[in-house]
Formats: sequence, C-alpha cells, structure tokens
Amino acid sequence: MGDSVLYEVTDGLAKVTINRPDAMNAMNTEAKVALRDAVRAAAGDPAVRAVLLTASGTRAFCVGQDLKEHIGNLAADRETGSKLTMNTVSEHYNPIVRALTEMPKPVVAGVNGVAAGAGFGFALAADFRVVSETASFNTSFAGVALTADSGVSWTLPRLIGASRASDLLLFPRSITAQEARELGIVNRLVPAEDLHAEAEAVARALASGPTVAYAAIKESLAYGASHTLSEALEREDVLQTRAGASEDHSIAVQAFLAKQPPQYLGR
Repeated sequence: MGDSVLYEVTDGLAKVTINRPDAMNAMNTEAKVALRDAVRAAAGDPAVRAVLLTASGTRAFCVGQDLKEHIGNLAADRETGSKLTMNTVSEHYNPIVRALTEMPKPVVAGVNGVAAGAGFGFALAADFRVVSETASFNTSFAGVALTADSGVSWTLPRLIGASRASDLLLFPRSITAQEARELGIVNRLVPAEDLHAEAEAVARALASGPTVAYAAIKESLAYGASHTLSEALEREDVLQTRAGASEDHSIAVQAFLAKQPPQYLGR
C-alpha cells in the first residue's frame, strides 16, 4: 500500500495509519487509493475484529484533500476539457467512508491533531473517537467553495443536530477538542501524549469483544437513523436472533453464570 498509508494486523486489530505528516496528512491520489484499499482489506478480513484509524505526527489527523495536487489536476482538466478531478469523490472518498461505516466490526478513530474536510469526515465515520486535547476540527468545504463530502452531510447533523451542522458547514471555523466534546463529536478526550496509547487500548478492547454483537449494534444504529420505530423494532428482532445464535453469546452467558470474564472468539 506504499508509505502514504501504513497497515498492520495484530491480535485481531487492524491499525491503519495515514502517513504524510509533512503534508499534515493531506490526501493526495496515492494516499486516497492506499486508504481506500486498506479499509477495504480490513473490512473483508475475517481475522480483523476491530480497526484503529489514526495518523502519523502530532499536527494533523488529516486536513482533507491535498490542495497542491488538486489545483494542478483542475488546471489539467481545463486544458483537456475533462472533469476527472472531481471523480475523486466517487472513486475514493465515498468508498472509504462506506467501508468504515458498513464494515461489520467497530472502528476507532485516534484523532491526534487537525481533522478538516475529508479528514473530519473520516473521523465522523468511525464508531468511536479518541481525541487529543490539542486536536481540532473544521468542515473547511465552503472555505474553498465546495460542498460537504466524505459523508459529513449525513454524519455531522446526526451527531450535533441539523442547525449546528448547518452553521459549521456554512461558516467553517476551527473547533477545539473541548468544544467538539461539548457538541458530542468526541467520545474520549485525552492528553496529547496519551492519544496513541489510549486509542489503541480502546481498539484492542473492542477487538477482543463480541464481534457479532458489535456488527449488529452498528447495523441497528444505521438502520434506525432512517427508518420508523416499527421498522427498527423488526430489524432489532432479526439482529438479536443473529447475535443470540453466536458462539460469543453462549460464552458470555456461561461466563456470567460461572462469575468469570468471558473470552470471546469473535464468532
């Protein structure tokens, strides 16, 4: 996958690291392809039970599109009359966010610095966000005369409400980690020096948990966001039946009766 995105799997945890710290982890074409392929690999690997998405360095988690490359691509499009540059949404950003949100395993974002534009979208697509006290968030899109992508139009209002999301998209500004916690964006706020260790600890705890149940929880939350209560109740019935048939459910019940911690198998 090259050096722009690092990928490793150990003990059921896939660690995906955006690795362009000198460019504040901005997404050039190489990085977008590598990130897309990495999260798809994690989603499809039965040995992976949780994913940690983080970034190298201390300044940025990801500032979104690499604008230096982008401006060159726009100039090339004008010369040729093509519109290939903006295909990056369908070819890269949409598949990345779909893989993060739809994979049947939990995703933790370890946000170590600035998360802006698509980088903000990647963090919002995770199921749990561990955030450095020195991190910040910015929608950024309107600041470069663009609209939301990377799922931000869907994830942000569901976390903070439509009115606040509209404000942050129409008038992009830097949101401190403290304000992001108050808005409901941050799950766990930690000192900068503890970010990577804490994010990995959370992700490893999930990697050793009841994977089938976690998948059902993710599916039920996504389904419930766009369906009626009656439909959500029916889906809960289906998903609970699936979780109840898992080996992990039997393990959990037996461990409870034995007053011992369960040792889940992820199936």
